[in-house]
Amino acid sequence: MSEDPIPFGSAADTVFAEPWEAQAFALVVSLHDRGLFGWSEWAQALGAHTRQTGRAADYAAWLATLEGLLSARAVVTPELLAERRAAFARAAAATPHGEPILLTNDPQATALPG
Repeated sequence: MSEDPIPFGSAADTVFAEPWEAQAFALVVSLHDRGLFGWSEWAQALGAHTRQTGRAADYAAWLATLEGLLSARAVVTPELLAERRAAFARAAAATPHGEPILLTNDPQATALPG
């Protein structure tokens, strides 16, 4: 099954407001390229997420949709996702303003599974 490539805007278009948005985009593209899901399946899942939440399909919605697909395919467990969210929150609280948030900044980093 051949799918059309992802459409891109002109070089002058601002695509990502923040670096994490580019990372989320790259992660979705990479997992698609590895066969985890097709673009039509991705679009359906993202659409279902936005209908359920009533929010726009921004990059936060992309992350939530990706987490749902990974969980549905048992690539990650809901418990691991919850722990990673908690680890990120702890790391964010421990990171000085203006510095990148890294999971290694989590005071409980040695307790992270997987």
